[in-house]
Amino acid sequence: MSDHAKTISNLYAAFARGDVPSVLGALAPDIQWTEAEGFPYGGTYIGRDTVLSGVFMKLGTEWDGYKAVPHELVANGDTVVALGEYSGTYKVTGKHFRAPFAHVWKFGNDGVKSFRQHTDTVVVQRAMK
Repeated sequence: MSDHAKTISNLYAAFARGDVPSVLGALAPDIQWTEAEGFPYGGTYIGRDTVLSGVFMKLGTEWDGYKAVPHELVANGDTVVALGEYSGTYKVTGKHFRAPFAHVWKFGNDGVKSFRQHTDTVVVQRAMK
């Protein structure tokens, strides 16, 4: 496994433990984090604090048991693609969902410089209605 793939594997493990500071620490200060259009938090967030407030805090407060579990990591140079599955229960509706994802992570000199999410947003939205 490449060093970048190990870093991404460790990020998913830290997120699963609720260790958000470790996740944020691996991100470049000016990271560009893009959630898919149609996803509840869709859009691009610039910087660690914006990712924390715009994505991570919402996942932690609006969902029960929210998980992002990678099943495969594919590394090529400074890019790692994670294929996996999301799951969780939306607190407002009590509805559970499972949806596949592809995450594209790109590295720069100071950590992960970009993240792009691909997922079936309709499946997620159904849990929220």
